This record gives sequence, structure tokens and C-alpha cells, in this order.
Amino acid sequence: MVYRTRIKCTAAQKADIWDRWQRGESLSSIGRQFDRPSSSVYNMLAPTGGIRPPPRRRSRLALTLAEREEISRGSACALSLRAIATRLGRAPSTVIREVNRNGGLQHYRASRADEAARDRARRPKPCKLVSEPVLSRLVANKLRLHWSPEQIAGWLKRTYPEYENRQVSHETIYKSLFIQARGALKKELQQHLRSQRAIRRSRHASQKGDGRGQIKDMVSIRVRPAAVEDRAVPGHWEGDLIIGTNNSQIAALVERRTRYVMLAKVSGKDTETVINALIKQARKLPGELYKSLTWDRGKEMHDHKRFTLATDIKVYFCDPQSPWQRGSNENTNGLLRQYFPKGTDLSVHSQAKLNAVARQLNERPRKTLGFETPAERFNACVASIG
Repeated sequence: MVYRTRIKCTAAQKADIWDRWQRGESLSSIGRQFDRPSSSVYNMLAPTGGIRPPPRRRSRLALTLAEREEISRGSACALSLRAIATRLGRAPSTVIREVNRNGGLQHYRASRADEAARDRARRPKPCKLVSEPVLSRLVANKLRLHWSPEQIAGWLKRTYPEYENRQVSHETIYKSLFIQARGALKKELQQHLRSQRAIRRSRHASQKGDGRGQIKDMVSIRVRPAAVEDRAVPGHWEGDLIIGTNNSQIAALVERRTRYVMLAKVSGKDTETVINALIKQARKLPGELYKSLTWDRGKEMHDHKRFTLATDIKVYFCDPQSPWQRGSNENTNGLLRQYFPKGTDLSVHSQAKLNAVARQLNERPRKTLGFETPAERFNACVASIG
């Protein structure tokens, strides 16, 4: 058997790998650039959870390698430590501590002492979630409710504006989850994140959309009124199907202004079944809060004219391979995958279960809403038309 020779990365190569990872390149793409398997790249990124470690900087007061070499030469010439300190322009106590912690004059070696100093400097700084156990418990409890770190950080800032020890940044939460050496949050809490990856992906990582079919007499999103586009008024929704195994699916609807979510159990993907489910769901809301629906080009909406005739709700269709035109819906689908993972049978979930999941999502604070909840915003809209 021929074994591949292990090649260590230089500092420049490591920096390039981190740059590519932060730009959103995949492990396999980075590996090809350096003629390495993706597992080799993963092993380099994994110790810090895919989060780039900060550049190491020495304190301007720390001894340099050149100064340590001068100490070594001075000791070889039988100079006193005080004389060596005078040569370096350092306090005698600095030189004495340096020599004593590195084996004394007889065993002092500059390169070894310099490496030991670098190792000591690697000691992790105390994490706020370790020093504040009450804050740590608050964060852990919200993670178990499937709140994102950003939602937790925003809620803490809004709820405890005058208490610095009850606030933490979302980056600190992520680092505590992915860098287990911090010892603040248990690794099991990662399973409550929307994306259950072992390492954190870059926000620039690409996600591909797939093309859909042609639908007769569809109305393009390009003629949708400006009031819908800028989210100026409530009542305009985005929708899509979440697909599971065994031909199972759930219809997910999101109100654009408030981000309020509704879920509907759908027994089949054929257009008649989907349209019937959407009509039933639409009749639960007053007409002022359901004026339009934006969908992708999925063939389940082939009979969209029957939906409009039954509900007086206009339907607009996105451009091909343009998921960003339903940004709120795509974001919500990602949140829903925490509850309904890919590759699972969605038909086992009752409508009551779907309502409970929707309620939990609607009670999460959202950054885009100033960390208010969709339920708060939607209820205010209901009250305004009451």
C-alpha cells in the first residue's frame, strides 16, 4: 500500500485556507486548490469550530527572541543577571523571572524559552458565559427553544438594557458552542441550531436553487405593486412547500411585513390538493390581512386561478431560480428544518403539531423586527383593523 506523504501547511497557506473558507468556498474546493483531501482541510478548521482564530500578537512589553538570545550569550560569558538586564535595558526582576522559569542559567536556551512563552500565551481568555452562570443558563434555555444566537443576543439586550452582566453577543454564543475548550455551553446544544453542522459555515457560502416548471397564465412578481415590495402594508404573503419522504409535504406561509408564519398539512403535492389546503387556510384570516400570495414556479400552483377566484387573493410568481425573491419564506423554511429535518416523513405530523411549531416560531424575537416577535406585530395589525 502506498501512503500519501503528509505535507504540513505553511503559515501563508493556512491564512489562504481561512480566507477561502470565510469567502464561502467548500471543503472540497479548498482541498483541490492545495492538492489535499477535504478531510485534511476539515481537520485544520475543526479545532476552532470553523471560526478563524484571532491573529496572535505579542505584547510590546514581552521579551523578544533577540533579547532571549542576548540572555543566553550573557550567561555563557558568566555575566550576572543584573548586568544582562542593564545591557537589555530591562528591569533585573524581568530577566531573573525569565531565567528561573526556564531551567536556570545552566539549562537556559533562547529558542526553547521563546517557544515556551508562546505556549503560555495560548491560555484562553475567560469567557463571559463561564463567569456568568445565570447568563449561561438563560442562553442554554433559549437555545433549547430553537432560538438562534442572534435572536438570543437581541432579546437579552432588549429585556435587560441596564444589566451588562445579562447581555452577550451572538458571536460569543457561537464560539462557546463550536469551541468546546471554552467550557461554557454543552456540545449537545448545537443540535438546536438551525444548521446542525459540526463546524460553522461562512455566511457567504452559496446555496443553489433549482429550476421549476411553466404555469399557464401566471402573473410575474415583476408586476407586483410597490407597496408589496417595500413591506409597507400587511396582508402580503410568501409561500412554498416543504418536502419530506414518502411524498409528504407541508405548506409554509409567511406574512412579509410581520414575518408571521402559518403552516398547513397537505396530503398530496398535486395542484388540487394544495389549492384546497391553501383556500382553507386563507379563510381563517380577514381579507385585510390576506391580499396577495407570492410563490415559486412549483407545478403545485398550476390551478392558481381557482385559488384567486375562491379567495380574491392575487398570486404572483417568482422568476426562475430566484429564491431571494421570497427571502422571508426561504429563511423560514430553514428555521422549520429544525423541527422537520430533511429525509423524514412529514405526514406523521398532525395539524395541531404544525400549529404548535408555528406558534413557537411566531414567539421568537426577530432582529429584523427590532427583536419584537412576529406574533406581537401581527396581533397589532389585527387590532388595527378590528
